[in-house]
Amino acid sequence: MLQTAVFILLLCYALACAWLCWQWWKIPVRPVSIQSLPANFRLSVVIPVRNEAAHIGALLEDLVKQTLPKHAFEVIVVNDASTDDTVQIVRHFQRRNNLHLTLIDLPEIAHTSPKKRAITEALQVASGLLIVTTDGDCRVGEEWLASIAHTYLQTGAKLISGPVVLDGNGSNEPLSVIDWVFRWFQTIEFSSLIGTGACLLEAGTPTMCNGANLAYERAAFEAVGGYAGVEHLASGDDEFLLQKIAQRFPGQIYFLKNGKAVVSTQPQPSWRLFYRQRVRWASKWAVNRRVATMLAAVFVFLVNVVTLGLFFAFIFRDVAEPSLVLLMLLKCGPEFVFLALMMQFFRKKTLIFAIPLIQIVYPLYVLFFGLAAQQKGYEWKGRRLK
Repeated sequence: MLQTAVFILLLCYALACAWLCWQWWKIPVRPVSIQSLPANFRLSVVIPVRNEAAHIGALLEDLVKQTLPKHAFEVIVVNDASTDDTVQIVRHFQRRNNLHLTLIDLPEIAHTSPKKRAITEALQVASGLLIVTTDGDCRVGEEWLASIAHTYLQTGAKLISGPVVLDGNGSNEPLSVIDWVFRWFQTIEFSSLIGTGACLLEAGTPTMCNGANLAYERAAFEAVGGYAGVEHLASGDDEFLLQKIAQRFPGQIYFLKNGKAVVSTQPQPSWRLFYRQRVRWASKWAVNRRVATMLAAVFVFLVNVVTLGLFFAFIFRDVAEPSLVLLMLLKCGPEFVFLALMMQFFRKKTLIFAIPLIQIVYPLYVLFFGLAAQQKGYEWKGRRLK
């Protein structure tokens, strides 16, 4: 009876993964072709930063190279009480480049959600019809803003969720085998989240997005009251806003599926920082009250706990080897195909070989962070947040 229940559970998971593959294939590739812009069209790129001296300069250089005409966008960097040279780097950039760049220097004050505070402050001075957010440690391609603008003008979207990838190829530091596997794991796992969020969004059930590549109408932001109701939560400036706008404007949320729209950022360099980041992300799920979202999270958690249980049962000879192989193929086969599709889209085909290795350790990861998410508060960028 128990083995039958496990089979049904994993069969449901396999069908869910197959559905994700089908849904991903159905998402249209958004073109990038802007021949003319409306006279009043303008984007406001909002970049909240805290201690990003090592990265902000490169991101600003990327924005200078955008194919979207300079008059069609502005950049607002919101410094959240950095203790490094972030402000000096931005000001130096202002003097030496023709980018329409505004710096807002926020003082250090106690706040439950520093990033929401930074974005809200930026919107007080933003002049764009469309707000585009990214992070100070990201890199963007030359057609990033053009792809967002084209999608918006073609669809009239209230919110556009863009693809984000972890890319550690730029590091010149010598890495051990464990370090490489750690990076591979982050890249593959993160890509699966982006892909799953895209599929659910296009299916009409928006659940996940990432603030490193997000665009929304200023009017839509104001129509839903901005962050009102979730301003006390340290994380979730992206996903809770997505859900509020989707509820108010159903059918007007889009995923920007185009390689030229990809935003890249670095994987976490240490286990400690990775732990803090994932606990911060998991904290959003702990307070999410949407039934569909909670059920999906419980389902994935249960599948991976059962997977671990099967291995222990095999060790203690409670499950025969043929049964274990069959059940693992049922879980891992469709899952592998979906992850391979993500690696192909993000131009990480060389990591497809690492997917089986990641699938082995992933159940332990889900169990650990599923429990870690129940703790209250976490540390992020030198602050203790709730």
